[in-house]
Amino acid sequence: MTTIANTDANQFKQAFREEAQEILAELEQALLELIERLGDGELVARVFRGLHTIKGSGAMFGFEGIADFTHELESAFDEVRCGRLKTSAELVDVTLAALDQIRQMLSEGEDPAARWNRERAEILERVQNIAGRGSAQGKHNAENAMEVERPSLGSGRQDATRRWLIRFTPGPDLLLNGSDPILLLKELWILGAVSLRAFFEAIPPLAQLEPERCYVSWEAVLSSSCEAEAIRDVFIFVEDLCQLHIELLREPDRVIREAAVESAAKQETLARRLPEKDRGASRESQTMASSLRVPAAKLDQFVDLVGEIVTVQARLSEVASGRDDADLSEVTEQIERLTTALREKSMALRMIPIRGTFERFRRLVHDLAHDLGKKVDLIFEGAETELDKTVVERLSDPLLHLIRNSMDHGVEFETERKALGKRPVATIKLAARHSGAVVLVEVSDDGVGIDPDAVRRQATKRGLLRPEEALTEAEIYALLFEPGFSTAETVTDISGRGVGLDVVRRSVESLRGTIEVMSRKGEGTSVTLRLPLTMAIIDGLLVRIGSASFVVPLGNTLECIELTREEIERANGKHLIVVRGEILPYIRLREYFQLRTSAPELEQIMVVETEAGRFGLVVDKVLGDCQAVIKGLGHVYRHVQVVSGATILGNGTVALILDPERLIQEAVRSLVDRSRGHPSCPDRERPYEATRRPEAMQGKRV
Repeated sequence: MTTIANTDANQFKQAFREEAQEILAELEQALLELIERLGDGELVARVFRGLHTIKGSGAMFGFEGIADFTHELESAFDEVRCGRLKTSAELVDVTLAALDQIRQMLSEGEDPAARWNRERAEILERVQNIAGRGSAQGKHNAENAMEVERPSLGSGRQDATRRWLIRFTPGPDLLLNGSDPILLLKELWILGAVSLRAFFEAIPPLAQLEPERCYVSWEAVLSSSCEAEAIRDVFIFVEDLCQLHIELLREPDRVIREAAVESAAKQETLARRLPEKDRGASRESQTMASSLRVPAAKLDQFVDLVGEIVTVQARLSEVASGRDDADLSEVTEQIERLTTALREKSMALRMIPIRGTFERFRRLVHDLAHDLGKKVDLIFEGAETELDKTVVERLSDPLLHLIRNSMDHGVEFETERKALGKRPVATIKLAARHSGAVVLVEVSDDGVGIDPDAVRRQATKRGLLRPEEALTEAEIYALLFEPGFSTAETVTDISGRGVGLDVVRRSVESLRGTIEVMSRKGEGTSVTLRLPLTMAIIDGLLVRIGSASFVVPLGNTLECIELTREEIERANGKHLIVVRGEILPYIRLREYFQLRTSAPELEQIMVVETEAGRFGLVVDKVLGDCQAVIKGLGHVYRHVQVVSGATILGNGTVALILDPERLIQEAVRSLVDRSRGHPSCPDRERPYEATRRPEAMQGKRV
């Protein structure tokens, strides 16, 4: 029983840690908005509620160090909320610093020695000084942080002007929810002086007693200047699991006597009815739950299993298609419909909005602007755009480096911007939007822009370019992502070592994404990350070239058209075809992958949409739709770019999943290199050989 109880307690504490992190993120956002609107009462109320929630939950689940530390902050914002203290930039800054300490305390666990250090003591002293409660003793404590006397939960204020009667009767499931009634009652002492009385009449005989149910109720008289809402906030997390009555006392003695008699009668009635209501109360509490917190690891395991089901279902469809069995075909079709629905639902569970990632950078921009002495606004567009959670999680580092670069090298100081006729406050924008089967995430600024001549000079100096070599602007900007490349003349704590953009490139490529840079000198820079919607299962079209199978993502595909021998001859050897009056260039995948098989009389062209425009991919035959469970190619094939993964088909064979974006980019680049007379790389001339032979790919990008 003890082991089970400890397991449950640990689960509740972990749930508190996760929820507290979310609340801290919301608090940080509200505080950063409050800097811009210091007198906004709604923002002040949001901050107060967030601090109160962390304090109350911390006390409830045994994080008393966090509850004590948060108490002073909550009190200060309560003063602001009541109009007795003005909001100031100093109060916001010290609260932001306090949030960092709370995060650290959450990660430190329950080691009492780790709760209080000099920095935390100084934060409390600053808060007290701002609120007008500083003292010489407080200053002494800040200098001797390990000897700081933390605020006691029982040291209530004595400046009471009202007397409140509070009747608290826990419901049968309150303890099962992880709540501790004693900790809730202790929190009342923070509001003022408390006279407390417990009632035990509802406790059943020992044979009928259930240790996980609460049979005790309490009645308290609180002397405080607070409002009823502040008292109700103490019980905010258990209000649906208890009976709570709060009233203002005018004739204390008579009311208390009558209340005691009434409460005793209610407890006796409750004790008689409790066994009959147990199941109903349990069902009611389950119905009230509107969401369920699931560990990410379990969700990943679930999606992996769904992927295996999709593979097995494809195998079943393959077997059923080869047999003349109506019953088997009917069952197969039903399983296929259910598998498709299950796949869609499981994918929807993994999709989360990118807003949380965007919001995380408000604090970064605020702190960097303060350190650099710049004024910067951070704005969002398309923050509700949803991506696979794996993509969102791995997107933080690339965005972090891009924003740091914009802050350090991109945006100018206020005086420089005024001299250039720009807005004194610079702007950095984070934007996201869907584009077919991909999501475009953009980081842009209105700063100095990138000087392509400076990039070229640095690349030539480093031996990446020959002086006479001609490059397009896009190719010049691509050099910025080479390892160790930097145009910064000085190295700072923020950037200039040539590490950040290399990290961005590698991170984006690991997500099967691409990067595009656009810039105008003196006007600003925009970096767009093109990322897949999901990393697990995709809809695709299965195609065949000779005996090899490939999958083309359905989101990139526009249509399929036929390619005859007459049309090939009419183009005089050019890889062009006229489609509805428009010329469409195409790539013969048999030639590109060096497949030594003869082409059929009638080939098919898959028309795909890419950033570079519309192109055709020539294949022998389009076999039909498929749901491709993406499997990684492994570390050996990490340099293969035109193939984004592989999938197992219903007949047990493997099909490579093509990346049309990379395929078109590499094909066009290879043609441009040959037109300029540059020696082509072996992997560009024989890309499929490089794909098949691991030793041909070492140190190369296909």
